Amino acid sequence: MASNNETAVSDVGGDVLGEVQKNWKWLLFLGVIFLILGVVGLGRVLTLTVASVLFFGILLLIGGVVQLFESVKCKGWKSMLWHVLIAILYILIAIEIIARPMVASAILTLLLAGGIILVGIVRVVMAIQLRGIRNWTWPLFSGIVSIILGLIIAARWPVSGLVVIGLFVAIELIIHGWSYIFIAIAAKNAPKASPAEA
Repeated sequence: MASNNETAVSDVGGDVLGEVQKNWKWLLFLGVIFLILGVVGLGRVLTLTVASVLFFGILLLIGGVVQLFESVKCKGWKSMLWHVLIAILYILIAIEIIARPMVASAILTLLLAGGIILVGIVRVVMAIQLRGIRNWTWPLFSGIVSIILGLIIAARWPVSGLVVIGLFVAIELIIHGWSYIFIAIAAKNAPKASPAEA
């Protein structure tokens, strides 16, 4: 019975992890890099906010320019004019973001706060609908936390616009880094398939 369990675990490890089992050190290294970047980012949230907004602006500019050039190939398409207008809007918004990253970060932060509040409300409604099912309070708790977080960000606006985006990016980098580290450790410790199974 034990050998069957070991074989099952080994098969799962091989199927899920694949080549990661052999190259777990690279994944660990990548996780550590992301973790370090996130921790450094926590100390420089303003810089990270501006960098993130500028990066978003540059991506939007590239997308707009590519769409504008691509619209030349759309001769005869009835919606070509709208295609061109969308591309021009992308370019204009991108130029504004790049020229005024602080203003852009404040606007994006306000939109983010509104989005978080809406998500929180949806979670609360979902939890109420699930009332009576086991653990229904977790989505309720999550929704309430989201609403409070969104309200805090909105209440601190526009000052929150200087730090929120950078803070979120830093936290995401840290979480991303830890997840890679844990996957790498799991890959290192996973039972390897025997030569006969391979």
